[in-house]
Amino acid sequence: MQEKTYLKWYHKLGYGCGDIAGNVVYAFLSSFVMIYLTNTVGLNPGVAGTLIAASKVFDGVTDIFFGAMIDKTKSRLGKARPWMLYAYIGCAVTLAAIFAIPTDFGKTAQYAWFFIAYTLLNAVFYTANNIAYSALTTLVTKNSKERVQMGSCRFIFAFATSLLIQSVTIGAVSAMGGGAAGWRTVAIFYAAAGLIINTISVLSVKELPEEELKETAAGTGGSGEHTEENAGGQQADKMTAADAPEEKYGLLDAAKLLIANKYYLMICAVYILQQVYGAMLGMGIYYMTYVLGNENLFGVFSWAINIPMIGALLATPALVARWKGMYKLNVRGYMLGTAGRALVIAAGYFGNIPLMLLFTGVAALGQGPWQGDMNAVIASCSEYTWLTKHKRVDGTMYSCTSLGVKLGGGLGTAIAGWMLAASGFVEAAPVQPESCIRMLYVMYLWLPMIISLLITLILSRMNVEGANERLRRG
Repeated sequence: MQEKTYLKWYHKLGYGCGDIAGNVVYAFLSSFVMIYLTNTVGLNPGVAGTLIAASKVFDGVTDIFFGAMIDKTKSRLGKARPWMLYAYIGCAVTLAAIFAIPTDFGKTAQYAWFFIAYTLLNAVFYTANNIAYSALTTLVTKNSKERVQMGSCRFIFAFATSLLIQSVTIGAVSAMGGGAAGWRTVAIFYAAAGLIINTISVLSVKELPEEELKETAAGTGGSGEHTEENAGGQQADKMTAADAPEEKYGLLDAAKLLIANKYYLMICAVYILQQVYGAMLGMGIYYMTYVLGNENLFGVFSWAINIPMIGALLATPALVARWKGMYKLNVRGYMLGTAGRALVIAAGYFGNIPLMLLFTGVAALGQGPWQGDMNAVIASCSEYTWLTKHKRVDGTMYSCTSLGVKLGGGLGTAIAGWMLAASGFVEAAPVQPESCIRMLYVMYLWLPMIISLLITLILSRMNVEGANERLRRG
C-alpha cells in the first residue's frame, strides 16, 4: 500500500526556510555570544557562564508548558503556526538586546542586562517558536517519507545559514565599524531578516484537520516498509482513534506521558549532547585566534563542517529508503563521525590544518543523516506514545527539540565559560597563557570526540521504528 502524500515541493521548501530564521538566532548566539561578552564588553567568562547556567532553571519548566499549550490550541492557523509566528517577534527583539549591552553601564548592570535578555530569548520566545516549528512535521503530513524530506530540507537550510553566519559575521562586524556598535548593527540586521523569513515559513504550510490527525497513517513513524502487513493493525488504530472520546490532560499528565516514553528520553539526551558538541565547536573562534593564530580560519572550518553536512542531508531520504529505515543509518553514520573526530585530534596535535579540515568534513558527513531524519524519529516517538497510551502528544513530544537546543546549548556555552575562566583566560588579551592554550585543545579537540562517542552509544539503543512495528503487529 502506497502512503498518501500531502505536500508539494514548495511546501517543503517553505517549511525548511523556518530553520533559516531559527539559526539566525541559534548560530549567531552560540558561535559569537561568548567572544562578544569577553572581548568586546569585557565580562568575565566564568560569570557569564554561570548566568547562562542559571537561566536554564527558568528554561526547565517552559518546554513542556509550551508543548502542552500547542496541543491545546485551536485557531484559524491551527495548533502550532500561531506560536511559531508571534513568538519570533520576541526572538528578534531579545536577540538584538543581547548584542546591544550598553558600554557605559557598570559591570553589574551589564550582567543583569545580559541575563534578562538571554533568559527571555531562550526560556520564552525561542522555546515557543522552536517547539511549534518542529511540531509542524507531525501536523502537516502523516507520510513518513515526507517527514524525512521535511527534516532534510530544514537542516539543509539550518547548516547553510550556520555556514553563512559563521563565515561573514566577523567581517560584517568590522565593516560596521567594529566594537559594540558593529555587533549591535549586525544583530539588528539578523533579527529583522529572521523575522521576515519566519513569517514566510509560517504562511507556506497548512496544518491537517484535527480529525485526520487522530487517525494513524499507514507506516507513520516508520520507514514505509511492511505496509501490507500493517494494514490490519492500522485499521484497528483508526477505529480506536475514532471511537474513543477525546481525552483531556494537563501539564503534569503530559510530562508523565513523555517520561514514560524511553525513546523521548533518549532523544532528549542526544539533543542535549549535540548542542554541547556544537558549543564546543563554537569555541573554535578562540582556538583559531589563540592556537592557530588566525581568527578567519573559523569561517574556513565552518565550510568543512557544513558543506559535507548539507551533502549528507541531501542524500538522507535516499539512504533511508535504501536501508529500509533510519536506525541503521543513524548508528553507522555516527560511528563514522566519531572516527572522524578522533582523527581531528591526531591532526590537531601535529598542527596539520589541511588534515584537520579533511577529518572535520568526514565527521560532519557521518553525523549528517541523523540531522536529516531527526524530526521523523521524533514523530515515530509520538506514534509510540499513541500506540502504547492511545494519547496524542505531538506538540508536547517536540519539546525535546527546544529542551535540547536551549539546555544543551546553554550548558555547553556555560561549560565553555567556566573552562576558559579556570584556564586563566585574560579578557581581550592578544596572547593567552599556556594553561589557556592547553584548555582550548581539550575543548575543541577532545570533548567533541567524546560527545560523539556517547551519542553513538545512545543511538544504538534507539530503534523506535522496530518498536512501533512490533506494536502494530501485536
